[in-house]
Amino acid sequence: MRILLTAVNAKYIHSNLAVYSLKAYVKDSCVEIAEYTINQTEDAILGDLYRRKPDVLCFSCYIWNIELIKSLAREFAKLCPETEIWLGGPEVSYDAEDVLRRFAQVKGVMRGEGEETFQELVRAYRDRSCEEESSFEEALAGIKGISFRSRGGEITENPWRPPIDLSKVPFVYENLENFRNRIIYYESSRGCPFSCSYCLSSIDKKLRFRDLSLVKRELQFLIDREVPQVKFVDRTFNLVHGHAMEIWRYIKEHDRGKTNFHFEIAADLLDEEEIALISGMRPGLIQLEIGVQSTNPETIREIRRKMDLEKVGTAVRRIRKAGNIHQHLDLIAGLPYEDLESFQRSFDEVYRLRPDQLQLGFLKVLKGSYMKEQEEAYGLVCKSRPPYEVLKTHWLSYEDILCLKGVEEMVEVYYNSRQFTHTVEAMENCFASAFSMYKGLWRYYQSRGIWDVQHKRSARYEIFLDFVKEKFPDKEEEIREWLIYDYYLRENAKTRPAFAGEPKMTKEIRRAFYEDEDRLRKYLPEYEKYDKNQMRRMTHLEYFEKEKQYVLFDYLERNPLNQEARTCIIENREGENL
Repeated sequence: MRILLTAVNAKYIHSNLAVYSLKAYVKDSCVEIAEYTINQTEDAILGDLYRRKPDVLCFSCYIWNIELIKSLAREFAKLCPETEIWLGGPEVSYDAEDVLRRFAQVKGVMRGEGEETFQELVRAYRDRSCEEESSFEEALAGIKGISFRSRGGEITENPWRPPIDLSKVPFVYENLENFRNRIIYYESSRGCPFSCSYCLSSIDKKLRFRDLSLVKRELQFLIDREVPQVKFVDRTFNLVHGHAMEIWRYIKEHDRGKTNFHFEIAADLLDEEEIALISGMRPGLIQLEIGVQSTNPETIREIRRKMDLEKVGTAVRRIRKAGNIHQHLDLIAGLPYEDLESFQRSFDEVYRLRPDQLQLGFLKVLKGSYMKEQEEAYGLVCKSRPPYEVLKTHWLSYEDILCLKGVEEMVEVYYNSRQFTHTVEAMENCFASAFSMYKGLWRYYQSRGIWDVQHKRSARYEIFLDFVKEKFPDKEEEIREWLIYDYYLRENAKTRPAFAGEPKMTKEIRRAFYEDEDRLRKYLPEYEKYDKNQMRRMTHLEYFEKEKQYVLFDYLERNPLNQEARTCIIENREGENL
């Protein structure tokens, strides 16, 4: 008997915690795991599945992989009709009967939490070989949390399974070789007490926590092995103060300077003790994802979300001031009562908080969510295929959605990349709002016919400068200097980019600086073992005419949060600029 748990991830660096949890819980040698990505060809995946020859083939289904999985199931059933196929995961849990009616190749669907359900399913298949087929059908009928097709073709939906004790789920990372160069996903709680209408987590109201002694032991295992990143999948990590404090305190006290921990939190729930604790952590030890979604009070009420926007802003600003934590803030376009003007206000209010990343997402109307039930009331028109993204609403036209898509792309390129930080700040004063600036950039890309084109990083700088030349010609030289500054903050480039023009500093001045530094080590004390030529290759010196300043970019000492080079202004012996 060979049972294959199959995951098709969005990227290679991702791993599927669900299938590893199922296998660890069952502890049966007949269960194997196969992981692929949506970037692989269907033929490559199909061929590998065929070579594995499973007796039972199980797929983990999400919005990003369901179309590929449907096709794989159809084609695999043609090749191996004797293999029974099961589906599980959020994309099939809430319309299991419909899935079975549409896909005759599928034997059954595991709904909701899978550990105990899968354990009983494996046991049923184990016992099947020595029992009558009718006994197998009876065994399936007794498994909570599944829907299945009987031999006669009838579809049976068993009751949902009650939530399990999270502490009984085994730790899945004992063999880290399976996760080399991948993000480690970790779960210290399940369930969510909130009722956000767009989210499936709100369906599971029973919030459960993993025993903290287990959590600490497992985190220590990962810290000791210096895994690069551990991403907590808890829906609202700081919901219970004591739980969050214990874990944050533990990773701070046991930090070895290598591992980053990612948490999704509610910023308005942070209290003084929590802010004080995380503000004292090593830069880069943790990063926070904060879902704001909208700042429109009517929208927040309608989506049944509980949030104090004033407290969110206060917490985000305080964390940013500490300068040691990457903050990622989210907005969702397409929510009820949010038109283009309202969304622009939401965008500008969140933008003023200066998060390290501002994610502009689009509403996905998920099966099983309350939002799905309100489709007609809200005038929601969504794509028929996953991820069921919004096309228009009573408040947003498709034209508005296209505009927001354009703004989203410009935000990704010029804000979230962190490659134009000072440039966009310098440009913001030329516009009524930040949203207007990114919208203007999008319109410029469209007008030049360069939208939907892959551009090199250096080309993005040139396009931005051309945009300034056309719209604000008097700002050209100022913005050129900010672009040069931003470019060298991240890039130790020895070939000067075209947009920067000729350097404003002579070779003699540059040579004299490195000769002096070779003797004095005034600005580069960490370069003791390097000579002047090595220092020159490992740093960059640039003259900025507007400020009449020589700036040194030190790439050996980068900011751990954004990887920007250390900078310092160079003075001569009289204390003036070089």
